[in-house]
Amino acid sequence: MKIQIINGPNLNLLGLREPSIYGSESIDSFIEQLKTQYSIIEIDYYQSNVEGELINKLHEVGFNYDGIILNAGGYTHTSVAIADAIAAIKTPVVEVHVSNIYAREEYRHVSLTGKNCKGVLTGFGLNGYRLALESFLK
Repeated sequence: MKIQIINGPNLNLLGLREPSIYGSESIDSFIEQLKTQYSIIEIDYYQSNVEGELINKLHEVGFNYDGIILNAGGYTHTSVAIADAIAAIKTPVVEVHVSNIYAREEYRHVSLTGKNCKGVLTGFGLNGYRLALESFLK
């Protein structure tokens, strides 16, 4: 099984950025834990702050991976293009948000990308990525 994790803008700063919202563990450390815990699964990780690069990665893996875990960050609420890219690919996508987007600013309550996803996880911290991974094992 091959799973691609794709993180959008500012998520490279997890562990440093606003720890009261996002926690203090780095994404790199957490990804390594996932790879150890789920050693029978090939887990690839990609992060970009650039919308077009996220779309390119979705296109690249969207026909030959078993699942994609996507945290599009702020693009979740603004990017019709990423929503269209998810709709265009075969590989199922689970949207993940570290914080509870519904407990934050009102503009974050709308996900343009979520309707094209298999499911959406929000507010479980970094464990949302693990829960999304588990959803592909069922």
